[in-house]
Amino acid sequence: VAEIRAQLVEQLKCLDQQCELRVQLLQDLQDFFRKKAEIEMDYSRNLEKLAERFLAKTRSTKDQQFKKDQNVLSPVNCWNLLLNQVKRESRDHTTLSDIYLNNIIPRFVQVSEDSGRLFKKSKEVGLQLQEDLMKVLNELYTVMKTYHMYNADSISAQSKLKEAEKQEEKQIGKSVKQEDKQTPRSPDSTSNVKFEEKHVRRSSVKKIEKMKEKRQAKYTENRLKAIKARNEYLLALEATNASVFKYYIHDLSDLIDCCDLGYHASLNRALRTFLSAELNLEQSKHEGLDAIENAVENLDANSDKQRLMEMYNNVFCPPMKFEFQPHMGDMESQLCAQQPVQSELVQRCQQLQSRLSTLKIENEEV
Repeated sequence: VAEIRAQLVEQLKCLDQQCELRVQLLQDLQDFFRKKAEIEMDYSRNLEKLAERFLAKTRSTKDQQFKKDQNVLSPVNCWNLLLNQVKRESRDHTTLSDIYLNNIIPRFVQVSEDSGRLFKKSKEVGLQLQEDLMKVLNELYTVMKTYHMYNADSISAQSKLKEAEKQEEKQIGKSVKQEDKQTPRSPDSTSNVKFEEKHVRRSSVKKIEKMKEKRQAKYTENRLKAIKARNEYLLALEATNASVFKYYIHDLSDLIDCCDLGYHASLNRALRTFLSAELNLEQSKHEGLDAIENAVENLDANSDKQRLMEMYNNVFCPPMKFEFQPHMGDMESQLCAQQPVQSELVQRCQQLQSRLSTLKIENEEV
């Protein structure tokens, strides 16, 4: 009983420790997400400042229309997408910080409060269960002591009865021997002696028989009490074992379940909210990065050149051909190949062809 009582005390201590660890864990989770929310908000603000720093330059430029026109070019498009991605990440991290502060942390606070109330109530139930169990154990101890007492009385009465039976046997045997050893005497004296001796022996035997009857009655009475006490003890023993089994196998398990009621499910929901928020952040980031990747793949010099020339067609369009302007009646607009001009033209043609060949070779090497 003392060992069980000590074990019951340790059980409550163990549950107290589990409750303290749970409260500490929930407090650590709150502190962790509160600090993480601060970090996310600081990061969001820094990203916002970074994006605004360069977007402000674009908005304040004097060549606003020129900048606007430049947006269609692939490098500028990549730059704009980078800035948009930074602003997008800034908004996402602000949202994440808000989820931590206004959703996840309050969940942990609620879980901590609910767990505390449940543990307090469960501990009260546990104390009542232990009190009932100790009551049964104490009753068993009382019944056992009663059984031991009556059984000891029965054994003592049995021992006294056997002692009386031995005395009776001894007295009867002694009387028989005395009658056998008796010597002959005168008729009168012999008759008187025999009568006196028989009277004494009968008186002794009657006393022993009377004592034996009393001890027999006492033994029977004590034996009956011992049997009844043993029956009560066996019944109490069976009931106690059933109570102990119920407490250790069912009640303790139910008690721990009561302490844990809703704890794991609530923690699961809170952490799944965290996972969902983080996964949404990653998904948003990947969507932005996919757009940037697509823009990077579309970086093309020829397309940008074509767009640029189309946007500023009046700047890059070729001028009209120069026409031959006659001078003082000279209307000839064709080359003259007559001697001696012909040889000079042929020489210039050869020089130009040689120069073109050289430039072509140099261009191919480059």
